[in-house]
Amino acid sequence: MTLQILTSDLLSDARHGFFTRRGGASSGVFAGLNCGAGSSDLSDVVAINRGRVASAMQVPPEGLIGVHQVHSADVVTVSAPGAQGKADAMVTDRPGLALSILTADCMPVLLHDPEAGVIGAVHAGWKGALGGILERTLEAMEDLGADRSDILAAIGPCISQSAYEVGPEFLDAFVTEDPEFEWFFANGEGDRYLFDLPGFGLKQLRDAGVAEAEWIRHCTYHSPEMFYSYRRSVHQQEADYGRLISAIRL
Repeated sequence: MTLQILTSDLLSDARHGFFTRRGGASSGVFAGLNCGAGSSDLSDVVAINRGRVASAMQVPPEGLIGVHQVHSADVVTVSAPGAQGKADAMVTDRPGLALSILTADCMPVLLHDPEAGVIGAVHAGWKGALGGILERTLEAMEDLGADRSDILAAIGPCISQSAYEVGPEFLDAFVTEDPEFEWFFANGEGDRYLFDLPGFGLKQLRDAGVAEAEWIRHCTYHSPEMFYSYRRSVHQQEADYGRLISAIRL
């Protein structure tokens, strides 16, 4: 099966893609393009999947760069292939390096300053987003010569508000940071709330002063034929779940 790669018109000047689960070699609960080496999928099959992504990005396998994601606000500046350590975002101004991040409900955010020739890739769950991962990524891009007023950002497939049920302690963590963050919560059943993760990410990007930002409007939870979803796997009591990959290169 051919790979299915979603793109954003905002990032048309950079080779990029939000890869769906279609076109991979994995089977069972991982069926499709599982690119998560941290999953319990067969490592050689994951390597095949990642090789297909590298080929689509027109880089050798070692040119598909990733980090050990830990839901932090840490950013790595990449200058060469190789292990990048623990972080949740990467930036570079080096052509030929594809920055990639893995998600399964969290936001994959790809960024490009076409004037300065600087790119970024971010794994942003609620914890990283609240902790400032997007702002820190913009700062790291600026350190490479980017101007945030020229930076274009696209949020890829992630969990939508209708599927993201949270408890009152979750709401408290946000309104303690800023009472206006309550705007991103809708009432659910009982004491539960529904959190708008992509809406929160968009507000942070726009408030930070990027040129333009968008969510490409695909929900990982509600489209099992296209996307892996951690939350869906929990609800279905599956033993594990696949990881989607998103990548960008100059």
